[in-house]
Amino acid sequence: MARTKLYFEDVKEGDELPAFTVEDLTRGDFVKYAGASGDFTPLHYDQTFVEAAGIPTVFAMGMLNAGILSRLITNYAGLENLRKYKVRFATRVWPGDSITCKGKVVKKMVENGEKIIEGEVAALNQKGEVAIQGSFRAALPSRS
Repeated sequence: MARTKLYFEDVKEGDELPAFTVEDLTRGDFVKYAGASGDFTPLHYDQTFVEAAGIPTVFAMGMLNAGILSRLITNYAGLENLRKYKVRFATRVWPGDSITCKGKVVKKMVENGEKIIEGEVAALNQKGEVAIQGSFRAALPSRS
């Protein structure tokens, strides 16, 4: 489904970004991301390695979580309009976890001729714990 073009005039401070959930992340998802990103750290795929390190099982790469969360912003504002995306990792995402991504617009302004929105975003696991949180800045087109 094509994304509806978002205009600066259509956005209000406090608007929520349309949330979505990625259900049941798997070890296979972690391995696919490792192949795509080149991140072959054994913590993300090798059960024997993580058990030797005292960790119960493998866990998702932080950047996989950041990529999932970034979809919230690009679905809303468009990749072409994104100016800044910043995240902080809060907790691990394990195989079987579901991640719900949500966010809101916190500021709207005109700066150096660009019509800017800023927002806060977060990805929460099925327990409601924040896995990753961050902020974004996008420059939107104007209707006029």
